[in-house]
Amino acid sequence: MSFTSSRQALFATILAITSCIGCNAAIPKTPPPAPNVDAKLSPTHGKETAVFAGGCFWGTQAVFERVKGVIDTTAGYAGGSAATATYAQVTTETTGHAESVKVVFDPSKITYGKLLQIFFAVHDPTTLNRQGPDSGTSYRSAIFFTTPEQQKIASAYIEQLDAAHAFPNRIVTQVNDLKGFYDAESYHQDYALHNPDNPYIQVCDRPKIDTLKAEFPQLFKDYYGR
Repeated sequence: MSFTSSRQALFATILAITSCIGCNAAIPKTPPPAPNVDAKLSPTHGKETAVFAGGCFWGTQAVFERVKGVIDTTAGYAGGSAATATYAQVTTETTGHAESVKVVFDPSKITYGKLLQIFFAVHDPTTLNRQGPDSGTSYRSAIFFTTPEQQKIASAYIEQLDAAHAFPNRIVTQVNDLKGFYDAESYHQDYALHNPDNPYIQVCDRPKIDTLKAEFPQLFKDYYGR
């Protein structure tokens, strides 16, 4: 790499870090209120699937894999077709996909509404097609519901947050029916866990994990479930 290209890369990194700091600064210092409309905890163990898109899927996955009651998480793509569900294609911003995370949870241990509360606590839902240094429709804020109840809870919660002025600007998070979820490439899975010293992870994603731990201590677990 030449001196010029090295300097350009350094400049790009500084811009990305500065943007991430600004993005994290936009997140409320206290968590948004709990949903007024929510499902009740199930009396029996089971599995339910939720899908969230809140910018780069590295950070979103890093948060939800540390939530008690979450069984499994997968980084992937939602909103487009199977034929275009590759990172190379998604980053062209022409596929309709959003970088998303599939969250499999036990509804006897955590409610869908609580997952929504966490989701809105760790990203800025008021920036259209953008989170920090990442811009484009693949970085949009979106909820992909898998049941009519999820759609009802998510839509009601957004209305509640806007009415309460929980954020300085109006929420632009989309609520869409999940047509399909496609796993991302293996190197994207648990990326923040495997690359904790990456500057992007340190500046953009570590604060999300810290927010989870500080604002939802009763729900926080480390990656290995302790």
